[in-house]
Amino acid sequence: MDIELIKKEAESKIESVNSLDSLEELRFKYLGRKGVLAELTGSIPSLPVAQRADVGRQVNALKEGLNKLIETKRASLSGPLARESSRGSAEIDLPGLAQGLGQLHPISQVMDRVCEIFMRMGFTVIEGPEIETEHNNFTGLNIPLEHPSRDAFDTFYLELKAQLLLRSHTSPVQIRAMKKNKPPLAAVVPGRVYRPDATDASHSYMFHQIEGFVVDENIRFSDLKGVLEVFAKAVFGSDIKMRFRPHFFPFTEPSAEVDISCIICKGKGCSVCGRKGWLEILGSGMIHPNVFRNVGYDPKKYTGFAFGMGIERIAMLKYGIDDIRLFFENDLRFLKQF
Repeated sequence: MDIELIKKEAESKIESVNSLDSLEELRFKYLGRKGVLAELTGSIPSLPVAQRADVGRQVNALKEGLNKLIETKRASLSGPLARESSRGSAEIDLPGLAQGLGQLHPISQVMDRVCEIFMRMGFTVIEGPEIETEHNNFTGLNIPLEHPSRDAFDTFYLELKAQLLLRSHTSPVQIRAMKKNKPPLAAVVPGRVYRPDATDASHSYMFHQIEGFVVDENIRFSDLKGVLEVFAKAVFGSDIKMRFRPHFFPFTEPSAEVDISCIICKGKGCSVCGRKGWLEILGSGMIHPNVFRNVGYDPKKYTGFAFGMGIERIAMLKYGIDDIRLFFENDLRFLKQF
């Protein structure tokens, strides 16, 4: 990879662009979730160990530089003189014309931030279909037929004969990725998921999740704890505390729920944390050997961990939002705060 060549090419194109639409296209090309820099970041784990840190620093420096250059260019293209010049004349005595620019939805902002944190740790970002097979959504993940989540009242089935459904979590992509690739693997999977829940302040029939998983030889629970600690402190602040509570998930063993100390009361107890001092943020565990068998991996050779979180949950905790419905009502008074 020639980072310097990419840098010169990007800077040249940004400097020569003459419209906000074209500038936004360049931003997506180089800085988007599937852009050039994301591809560079995703290729770092395949480099020799001695080169990874240096290449990572170069990619981060390039990202920061391009962000600044794009913001500077956006400011120059958004000014009244720039707009008038584009019409062929500059009438500087006229009052400025407000140009409303859109912005990412708060859910998209949080999802991109979470993906960025894990990408810096060497994870790649992959996506999968929202219409899934029953095997990928349940069977491959060691979820038995008698499990309540497989009931028609708890899952949006589309065709029972074809065993198609709207995925109820992003974990099916774990099955797809492991069938397609051999270890080592480290990936996060963002996307929409669907469950027939009654809508209220904390539930929605459609919401967003991020699944993460790592598979290799000699992966330990301590690796999971270290990765999640880096994530939690990057999102909620370096002064938070974290704890793991034993739990049960069919696809991991051992399994744990992860809590952080309440960001409002600092663990002392308040109405937000139910006077407990702790807030639940995600579920996690070591990938069950049966999952490895279902994808053709040798569970005696490989180990791995997985975790999953609701993006709405993370956003609500981070910004102190008490009703999930606010994210989907399209009220600009709410959305413009982010």
